[in-house]
Amino acid sequence: MRIKNYSGLFFVLILGWTSCISPPENFPSVPEITFAEIEYVQTPAQDSLIIGVDFRDAEGDLGLSPTEINPPYNPLNYRRDAAGNLIVYSRRPPEAPTYNPIDWVINPIINNTTVRDTVWVEQNENQYNIFVRFYIKRNGQFTEFRWQDPPFFTTFNGRFPRVLNSDEGQPVEGRIRYRMLSSGWESIFRNDTLRIDVEIQDRALNRSNQVSSPEVTLRQITRN
Repeated sequence: MRIKNYSGLFFVLILGWTSCISPPENFPSVPEITFAEIEYVQTPAQDSLIIGVDFRDAEGDLGLSPTEINPPYNPLNYRRDAAGNLIVYSRRPPEAPTYNPIDWVINPIINNTTVRDTVWVEQNENQYNIFVRFYIKRNGQFTEFRWQDPPFFTTFNGRFPRVLNSDEGQPVEGRIRYRMLSSGWESIFRNDTLRIDVEIQDRALNRSNQVSSPEVTLRQITRN
């Protein structure tokens, strides 16, 4: 079974915007989203779970380009000891986690220098602009399915590209279709009832409202 992490996600963006110089009164500065669609697509290779959300935003500062990796969008923060030294696995303190690919990075490049060691890191949530949480219904109650926990150590949070090339603000509205690839959807969820919660974030780090998918099974949302 193969789970595809965030670095392999594929995005489809459908845009629409007004040409007003000032945004309409009902366009919010904080992104506003509504849930639009959910679909499961089987292929001979990896299968796709696709969610769609409609958005509105007054400034249009949505999306991140591949080169936007400096603070506050940097992927990682490097943990240091009281003396300011990087914390490496061979000298980890008692409270440090055991090795896993979320909390530790091997041979990272820091300040243009390769550190040939395994370094303790903290994932920076602001590297993403779309946030996805999965829930499974058991005994009538939804419980979060945490991809970041063992044995997966991954996330389906990700990034979608800029909706406008210019930094000049203008109101935008449209739909983001977000495709998550994995060969493990059916082996993990089988006939479970799922719910997916979604948020997005603009470049000013304003987080949108949270929206939820309907309660579904993979069979119910499979593309014919």
